[in-house]
Amino acid sequence: MIAILRMEGTNNEDDIYNAFAALKYPVEMVHLKQFTGEAKQELQRNIFDYEGIMIPGGFSAGDYVRAGAIFGARLKKISKELKEFVKEGRIIGGICNGFQVLTEVGLLPGIDDIIVSKPQISLAVNDSAKFECRHVFLKHENKCFFTEKYEKNEIIQVPIAHAEGKFITSKRILEELKENNQIIFRYVNRAGNYAGYPFNPNGSMENIAAISNLEGNVFGMMPHPERVFYPYLHQEKKKVGDGRRFFESIIKYLRREV
Repeated sequence: MIAILRMEGTNNEDDIYNAFAALKYPVEMVHLKQFTGEAKQELQRNIFDYEGIMIPGGFSAGDYVRAGAIFGARLKKISKELKEFVKEGRIIGGICNGFQVLTEVGLLPGIDDIIVSKPQISLAVNDSAKFECRHVFLKHENKCFFTEKYEKNEIIQVPIAHAEGKFITSKRILEELKENNQIIFRYVNRAGNYAGYPFNPNGSMENIAAISNLEGNVFGMMPHPERVFYPYLHQEKKKVGDGRRFFESIIKYLRREV
């Protein structure tokens, strides 16, 4: 079963829930307090009852301090459990605000350890200094468990909706991400070439839109695949929504399908 982890301010949990439900995979909404022991006894949940956790987009805790910071700080209460969860090969995915949370809690990039105490990546204010909301082109550069059903170098179109999505990290981390094939999606133009604004909507270093940890079972991306699960959600005619295979890839891994 997949847990959709939410708290005050998340607003994309229904779309992620519906994507898994449409593919007939068991899924449950779980509030952060149910994992951290702050809910009533009968409502509490154990993360090890789930095969995966998805953290949705939105504006958790109003994005005060910075995007994802408060959610991440509260999630650190179960850092030990999260480390074991990932070590066992279970998955954790974060979309948009969820990606920001994963960097804040220290689960990404997952190079020095499964989880680190201080963030090594920042998803900073967009270079445009405004909220960017539209479809963008992404190039699938490396596969991980979340993207197994996409072809290498395939160009897909997925919407963005964020004010803080500029990927920034140190030179060392950036080089290791490249060497380890941890950069999963990059922003490109329609022809599949790297380009600046508006194709790179936020000024991310080297057009990075999504990364995974070393093992490929922790993943974060700024664009929203759940918003193009169905073909009619695209701006252009398509037979299948570009986001559908994202969820199919997760299910394939969890079911250990060949």
